[in-house]
Amino acid sequence: MKESGRYTYLPALSWLPGYPMEWLRFDLVAGLTSAAVVIPKAMALAVIAGLPIEVGLYTALVPMAIYAVLGTSRPLSVSTTSAIAVLTASGLAGIAPHSNSAELMGAATMLALLVGGMFALASFLKLGFVANFISDPVLTGFKAGIGSIIIVDQMPKLLGVHFSKGGFFQNLASIAEHMPETIVPTVVLGLITLALVVGLQYRSPRAPGPLLAVVVGIAASGRMGLERMGVDLVGNIPAGLPAFTMPHISLAGELWTAALGIALMSFAETVAAGRAFASRGEPRPDADQELLALGLANFAGGFFQIMPAGGGTSQTAVNRGAGARSQMAELVTVVVVVATLILLAPVMSLMPQATLAAVIIATSIPLINIAEFRGILRFRRSEFSWGIVSLAGVVMLGSLRGILVAVVASLLSLVYQANHPPVYVLGRKRGTSVFRPLSPEHVEDETFPGLLIVRTEGRVHFANAQRIGDKLWPLVHKEKPHVLLIDCSAIPDIEYTALKMLTDAEQKLRESGIALWLAALNPEALRVIRQESLGKTLGRDGMFFNVEEAVEMYQKQQGQNRLG
Repeated sequence: MKESGRYTYLPALSWLPGYPMEWLRFDLVAGLTSAAVVIPKAMALAVIAGLPIEVGLYTALVPMAIYAVLGTSRPLSVSTTSAIAVLTASGLAGIAPHSNSAELMGAATMLALLVGGMFALASFLKLGFVANFISDPVLTGFKAGIGSIIIVDQMPKLLGVHFSKGGFFQNLASIAEHMPETIVPTVVLGLITLALVVGLQYRSPRAPGPLLAVVVGIAASGRMGLERMGVDLVGNIPAGLPAFTMPHISLAGELWTAALGIALMSFAETVAAGRAFASRGEPRPDADQELLALGLANFAGGFFQIMPAGGGTSQTAVNRGAGARSQMAELVTVVVVVATLILLAPVMSLMPQATLAAVIIATSIPLINIAEFRGILRFRRSEFSWGIVSLAGVVMLGSLRGILVAVVASLLSLVYQANHPPVYVLGRKRGTSVFRPLSPEHVEDETFPGLLIVRTEGRVHFANAQRIGDKLWPLVHKEKPHVLLIDCSAIPDIEYTALKMLTDAEQKLRESGIALWLAALNPEALRVIRQESLGKTLGRDGMFFNVEEAVEMYQKQQGQNRLG
């Protein structure tokens, strides 16, 4: 994607000309299935935002089409999300609490325009790097948390019960409390749909289970009159395409803070979702290009009566779970949205809510990947714990705050690792010049009486120098060497405070009759040591090109001492 300017800023040119035709049926099925989720969800989110229901459909049309051409995530489905809807409602309530629908739509489009401008500015400033602060174990926890939230969120529709939504545990308690009120036909339909989708996922993964479930649900609704049995349907969908409209520019000063909050949260959720649902072998989403794609999607949509848009986790899960191979699936969804607005509104309105909920639940179950958690646990307990922290953050605080927890967890993991560098005692593999950490697997490795060879890794700085010393001094007291040789090959640089501590350590060692030698210093570390007093103290006799050279010098000195 970096081959030329046009590929950089128009990613569709990197995949559309060589689009494999064998992907088409997968993208068709995924696009159609996603449309069945995106359309009713977008309408519901418009209501949450306090906007006319058609605004949700417009948001699933214009931004999605632009992102499909400019975005770099293959499965990401871009319209709007529950978090964006809530933030939009809050922003609009502050400036137009008693406005009519037309005024609210004008304010919402201005909000989308501002969000788009902020995304574009962030792309120009190359701020997409912030997305790199989420590690894979944390993403695993994030996906599991998102899957849990989606499943619990959809359970009331599967059971036919109604209550005011709250947090994850509040919703669980409400579900248990309202179980006696479940509507039997809704439960039966939901369980049949769930069994159909899950069964096909395991028995015939290539079969369009979600799409078949949607067709069956609509057919059953139309032929059996499920609404008369108490089964909730998606309901009426207004027809008509969005008209070009000028946003209310005068509201920019009042809306920019709300737009900033939406932009920050939306980008975090979008990038996390794009990376979380990327399959092995797919290009990693380009964060800066994602900013540009989202920016233009919101900016252009701001002239067509949308609310702020971003990547949604549940609809992306459906898109990927239904087999999406490329952004073509989004273009299929766009076509279905257009057809819905013009032709299919009466048919789509017959879809049972239980069918929709079952499809979402079935495609969200794989997000809770127990095998992946086990693999992380086998690899390293500390990284497993960060994944659990991420999962808990999403479940307890919600998806957006959970993303912040995930980012913080990744940063804490990074800080922990940077501040707990390892310290190895080295030995030489017999018959070679290879030095490696001593271990029970290599008991035959050579050591040298009176010479303690150690290695640490990473930049040595004020925050970790003391920890290195805390690991090093017990080794010195135990071995009581004549020479302490530090292999510096894995140390790219030494910070000033750490260098002062090393200088003090050299003096303390010298007073105890122990010489400090340094080997394999990298250029920057060598430069800072030479220009300080430690370099003058060690001189050429205390700094070596590599560990092998230092060992040879030590053996030579020992031989001379014995002869003497």
